[in-house]
Amino acid sequence: MTTGQKLKQLREQRGLTQEAVAKHLGVATQTVFKYEKEIVTNIPASNIEKLAELFGVSPSSLLGWDNSSDIIPVSMRSFPLLGDIACGKPIIADGKYDTYAAAGFEDRVSFALRCKGDSMINARILDGDIVFIREQDMVRNGEIAAVVIGEEATLKRVYFYPNEDKMILVSENPAYPPLSYEGAALDEIRILGKAVAFQSEIR
Repeated sequence: MTTGQKLKQLREQRGLTQEAVAKHLGVATQTVFKYEKEIVTNIPASNIEKLAELFGVSPSSLLGWDNSSDIIPVSMRSFPLLGDIACGKPIIADGKYDTYAAAGFEDRVSFALRCKGDSMINARILDGDIVFIREQDMVRNGEIAAVVIGEEATLKRVYFYPNEDKMILVSENPAYPPLSYEGAALDEIRILGKAVAFQSEIR
């Protein structure tokens, strides 16, 4: 299998469009088309690395240098990385994805977010980690969720008390006090989904 054929196969298996792959690389969609059709064969090394990361394979496998490259982990999928979420003070959430994150969580994940800050360190979620979110509009008390407050997003443990018309968002770092919302203030809060997994680099 040629590199172009493999690129197309990997892209289609992960349900990605040429436009999405081009956005990940920072190139025009036509460039990805040329890669797959092998109109362009000298793909820059930096783009090979980005493609390998996106598809969850090694660069040598992508280039056909590894005979085992035809064996593709069926559990690997690519999820939209929607940008940053605060692990500290809430930050702006624009809902626009800038790239993809690959992981083997199958249907339990809807999208991913990159963590910023240190408010969740006691849950082993550190600055720069990727947290994977299953989209749902409510979670059980004590579960970690991605929450939008107005136009800002944060990652916190959620405690909701409907009888008191109150929600408390709790950090996993004692340096950050709980955030409490009651009554009409709850109208500004929206739960994006439950945090189901995260990826962390060795530091």
